[in-house]
Amino acid sequence: MKTAKIEISGMHCSSCASNVERSLSKVPGVKNPKISLLLKKGSVELEGNVPEEELKKAVARVGYKATKITYE
Repeated sequence: MKTAKIEISGMHCSSCASNVERSLSKVPGVKNPKISLLLKKGSVELEGNVPEEELKKAVARVGYKATKITYE
């Protein structure tokens, strides 16, 4: 299982971070989304091959922008 680190712009409150977590958790193959409002970034565990575009779409679906995604 690999981890994706996502930098996110546009979040202003803890509800924003919760909305991003909820949206990411709906993507098939994404586990344990954890978003930090203070750091403006988060991480998810990936099972299998989850396209980067799907992660970006999940963040955009709730009104924010994934500015950078890196993998560990």
